[in-house]
Amino acid sequence: MDSILLAIAAGAVGLVAAALLAIRVLRQPQGNDEVREIGALIQEGSSAFLRKEYSILAVFVVIIFVILAVFIDYNVLDNTTIDSLNDGGAMTTEGPWTAIAYIFGAIGSALAGFIGMSIAVRGNTRTATAAQTGLNKALGVAFHTGAVMGLTVVGIGIIGVSVLWIVFENPNVIAGFGFGASSIALFARVGGGIYTKAADVGADLVGKVEAGLDEDDPRNPAVIADNVGDNVGDVAGMGADLFESYVGSIIATISLAFFAVTATGVTPLPFNVDAEKAVLPLVIAGIGIIASVLGMFLVRTGDKADMGKLLWTLRYGIFSAGALSLIGTAVYINSSDTLSFDLFWVVVTGIVVGQVIGTSTEWFTSYEGLKLGKFEFNPVKWIAQQSETGHSSTIIAGLSVGLYSTVIPAIAIVVGIFFANDLAGLYGIGLAAVGMLSTLGITLATDAYGPVADNAGGIAEQAHLDPEVRERTDALDALGNTTAATGKGFAIGSAVLTALALLVAYAFVTGITSLDLLNPKVLMGTIIGGLLPFLFSGLTMQAVGTAAGEMIEEVRRQFREIPGLREGLPGVKPDAARAVAISTQGALKAMIVPGLIAIVAPIAIGALMGA
Repeated sequence: MDSILLAIAAGAVGLVAAALLAIRVLRQPQGNDEVREIGALIQEGSSAFLRKEYSILAVFVVIIFVILAVFIDYNVLDNTTIDSLNDGGAMTTEGPWTAIAYIFGAIGSALAGFIGMSIAVRGNTRTATAAQTGLNKALGVAFHTGAVMGLTVVGIGIIGVSVLWIVFENPNVIAGFGFGASSIALFARVGGGIYTKAADVGADLVGKVEAGLDEDDPRNPAVIADNVGDNVGDVAGMGADLFESYVGSIIATISLAFFAVTATGVTPLPFNVDAEKAVLPLVIAGIGIIASVLGMFLVRTGDKADMGKLLWTLRYGIFSAGALSLIGTAVYINSSDTLSFDLFWVVVTGIVVGQVIGTSTEWFTSYEGLKLGKFEFNPVKWIAQQSETGHSSTIIAGLSVGLYSTVIPAIAIVVGIFFANDLAGLYGIGLAAVGMLSTLGITLATDAYGPVADNAGGIAEQAHLDPEVRERTDALDALGNTTAATGKGFAIGSAVLTALALLVAYAFVTGITSLDLLNPKVLMGTIIGGLLPFLFSGLTMQAVGTAAGEMIEEVRRQFREIPGLREGLPGVKPDAARAVAISTQGALKAMIVPGLIAIVAPIAIGALMGA
């Protein structure tokens, strides 16, 4: 119980720190009236999208809740606590309890996204205004805005799982919490992604290509929609995505602690459940939250800093948080009478794999690249050089770099799985995922700060602030593109480990001891599983194209029908609200089919061919 309370206390510290940072951001000056007006439009558009999206998701969540509560009543074992298990009893999982956990997971994910986006659409104007003072000031405001998102996600996540664990001590019940988080993450990521890309494509094709306008030119009707998309897709969407990965890794590892795994398979029940192993993921996550808060204090730079120094500033904060997390984990495990110190090396494996993925992503996406003496590896500059020979060369170069950029992360994950399994069995794989995401608070902060800086640059351009302000926000935005790619690397890497841990936990619960690749049903399921990502991606890309087409036609219409808009005559403004509404409607309609496929396909395949 003391360990659980430690995790809850750490989550509370994270939420308090998020609140203090939010207050600090909101106390910064918003800027002149024009900056405030533009910020209000972005805020209104973002809130409108989130309200409509959540209203649709609320219906879906209620339907799933009823299904879980009324129609799902499955008995895995008997009784509900670790003590009863160790006495020879077993767990029972009632649908209503799982349904309640599902609701809490969905609410937690939605709340984290709402809080993060709410502060992001207020931090953008303040970042633009701070950039008038200096680069360090602007970096501080943008980073603190992103930190609110990061700390809110981990704080709500760890408190939610910990409280459910105290009440039920049943991994099958708290799995409902992860299911709820996944439901919101799926639609938030897809809906937000379709919105932001449709608005981005529409704004650039007509504004920059056809009309010859600059980036974020206030005459472009789609500029506000583009700024809104940064918030709903890259802040709320990414936050929900990583919230799901975060709680999923913890829940999967707790589930694996309930099964004694040997070299020959699963030990038959009844067995002895190691309660300390069950709560260890929560403790590690709690230590990571404290380390993230401390690491955030190290993110600062000078006003004359170049891209390399800016990148190193954020990297230093992340590395420091990882080191502090390892120190705390070592102290905790070493003080335990029952935990093997091998588990510490499992956590080290997870954190190192995460850092390798993040650093590799930086090499492939940053201006600095990798320099070792006379050797220089810089894919970004190489892609830029290919543009001298035309569009086709640039596209081919970008695709090739993207494809072989997966090699290092994939090898790192494979090596991580090997060492984690060698040190602690399948439980170690889940624990490595927890270690990788233990410092998610600061990792997500560096990711979420990017859209804030991007918005700040757009506001500076639309409000006609000094060119020096735009230069500073562009520097932060360029860095944000790299940190965003790094955040996606963490999300994907942790998702691989979490998915493997969840698959193993599912196999234990259902009694599946092996998968026969020569079984036609297994092969059929594998082929269909490999097909679904392509189908899902195709549908979302088609949705982006359709919504972008509608946006393009609307921008053309406004340039054609609003006198003086293209010329930029005084007092003539675009109908930004109409452009925002088009992206909102297009994204919300288009997210339904891909989302349903992702949910229905596994159920259908399981019902037809599964165990």
